[in-house]
Amino acid sequence: MKKLDETMLPNPASWTPPECKGDIPHGDMPGDKVNIDAGHVDKANRVFPLLLEKAEAVLKSNPAGRCVVTVCGGSGVGKSETASLLSYYFTQAGLGSYTLSGDNYPRRIPMYNDAERLRVFRDAGVRGLVTAGVYNPTVAAELKTLWEQERDPDPAAVEQHPWLATYQKAGRAALAGYLGHPAEQDFDQLTDIVRQFKNGADTIWLKRMGRTDTELYYEAVDFSNVRILVIEWTHGNSDYYQGVDIPILLNSTPQETAAYRKLRNRDGKTDSPFTTMVLEIEQSLLEHQAHKAAFIIAKSGELLSYAQYRAYMAKS
Repeated sequence: MKKLDETMLPNPASWTPPECKGDIPHGDMPGDKVNIDAGHVDKANRVFPLLLEKAEAVLKSNPAGRCVVTVCGGSGVGKSETASLLSYYFTQAGLGSYTLSGDNYPRRIPMYNDAERLRVFRDAGVRGLVTAGVYNPTVAAELKTLWEQERDPDPAAVEQHPWLATYQKAGRAALAGYLGHPAEQDFDQLTDIVRQFKNGADTIWLKRMGRTDTELYYEAVDFSNVRILVIEWTHGNSDYYQGVDIPILLNSTPQETAAYRKLRNRDGKTDSPFTTMVLEIEQSLLEHQAHKAAFIIAKSGELLSYAQYRAYMAKS
């Protein structure tokens, strides 16, 4: 791939927002459904002119004339929809674009990863009770009942079972060391894909991970005419992989994220105590990484500075 020629850069005036959502291509997660609404269009329309300007600078500096954008945020915040729109806009502006879903790169399919998350939490919780010297046959029997009721992560259950506070603290700490970390996500593979792309590879083998054991395979994707790689992923702004040029954070409070998930109801347990804990930990990761974002977009569509973002989250 030759270095991008100045004449190949688009004129920002050539891009215009779509009048309707239309049939816009979306990310490469098998079976994923993208439902673009007016809110997604508004967010994409506000950020894209600024994003295009920043991307042009990256394209000029990269020897292969390529740029990597990531759209990150909490579960259900609209990453897939917004990333699909931005990718579509780049293509409309004359820059070939591809949308990659980071949800293809956990080390386990969703069913097994959910089970591993729960195992990590419960195993560390029990060990926390043993270490604290409060584990005994009575506690073990009560805990078994709480497991069966899926109430062991519920803070409200602590009033009836005071020892549960020790269990939850230890379990949550272990879970925080698993979620969004290399034990859960294959960041090395994402780093290698980004490296291949930015080095000008014409073809890259990309992973496809559905929701069952038989939906795991690789596909050779043609990148010969692709200038922009858009990665949509909760962990898109993580410190554990390298090569992203322009991170975009779609902001949401934990309450807004829970509401999004409940509306979408992808996993059927969107308001369970354990899911709430997972969302809170993921939110903490997003906040820790937010300072690196080139653009932060509020739920309203407003572009926030990092200081405005911090003030907004403090109020929530």
